[in-house]
Amino acid sequence: MLSSSLQSSLSNLSCSPSSPSDLPEYDTCVSKLMIAPCRSEGILNGMEVQVAGGAAGEDRVQAVCSEEHGLLFCAIYDGFNGRDAADFLAGTLYESVMFYSNLFEWESKIDATRAPDDSDFGGHLQYIFEDERKDSAANSFAKASLHPEREISSSFQHAVLDSLQRALNQAENDFLHMVEQEMEDRPDLVSVGSCVLLVLLHGNNLYTLNLGDSRAVLATYDEVNDLSGHKRLKAIQLTESHTVENEDEKTRLLSEHPDDPMPIVAGKVKGKLKVTRAFGVGYLKKKNLNDALMGILRVRNLISPPYVSTQPSLNVHRITKSDHFVIVASDGLFDFFTNEETVDLVSCYIVSNPSGDPAKFLLEHLVERAAECAGFSLEELMNVPAGRRRKYHDDVTVIVIILGTNKRASKASTCV
Repeated sequence: MLSSSLQSSLSNLSCSPSSPSDLPEYDTCVSKLMIAPCRSEGILNGMEVQVAGGAAGEDRVQAVCSEEHGLLFCAIYDGFNGRDAADFLAGTLYESVMFYSNLFEWESKIDATRAPDDSDFGGHLQYIFEDERKDSAANSFAKASLHPEREISSSFQHAVLDSLQRALNQAENDFLHMVEQEMEDRPDLVSVGSCVLLVLLHGNNLYTLNLGDSRAVLATYDEVNDLSGHKRLKAIQLTESHTVENEDEKTRLLSEHPDDPMPIVAGKVKGKLKVTRAFGVGYLKKKNLNDALMGILRVRNLISPPYVSTQPSLNVHRITKSDHFVIVASDGLFDFFTNEETVDLVSCYIVSNPSGDPAKFLLEHLVERAAECAGFSLEELMNVPAGRRRKYHDDVTVIVIILGTNKRASKASTCV
């Protein structure tokens, strides 16, 4: 089921899985949404969003281009133990981000009236341009897009990142409240969760928020040329992987639970979850939610919850002319490909198929490699029912954002 809505200067495309009767032969259906060139010269000049979706399982994806705010919002919600958490995020997170960005604008106006100069702003996160503090006509994102050639202040960047985190916290609180209200009738909700990977392009800045093991990889031209004299593309991972296999995450988890001798069991958090940070999964965060589960489903010795963090990794990258594209994907893609391999595949495809869909191309290669690893032909793997194919490859969602040379984005491709 693909749905799209177009409202004046805002274009929103969300993707959910098809019903079994609607699934095409190879689990791929394509929908194209053409977005008119933005009036602002700073970002998203004539962007095309392509979505290929099918048996998406528990993954959800969002791609929103807003001319009004001069931004591109892309997010992947990799759900697990059910679809409810990913569905909740897809239905609320973007609106919450917009709400909190406007709230920061309102708060900064109040601070500006109290503080006539820089020294009086203290620790508040201010994101109004230094020469535009008196101008309160436009909201924060719109104001930045009016003057894309100006350097955005670090306080603005911090405010954007803070608004992303506050929106995520709000979604988490609302979701767990809903779970508590409904767990008597639906105790399964306490174990439902989702990883979150959010990418926001605004001006020359690429903001990322990550919770879990999805990944954003930037392809940028290296300063060092190869043997033929051409610049090489290198892969830069913009996000951290929040799993027990990450030694930093393992150390953090152990240090936060000194009274628990077994916070990690069989390579998983309390023997239940590979990721150390995630949205939802209330039974690993609150004792009363864990008590709602029966028998072996309940976590034993939940000594010092929460065991799964909702503190995201936040990052801002200043885009340069050397940056070529960004791959945003759930972890299933990287079960089969390294960062460098994904960059090489997309780069070669773009050169030979400039009008093609690199996200769909990546998934086609993933299915081929999954079949090879399983000892199947491609046809044999595709004949395995969608539910049973999870044995051979995970649900995978891929977004490829191609960065323009002088514009912030010329094309975005999404495939589920």
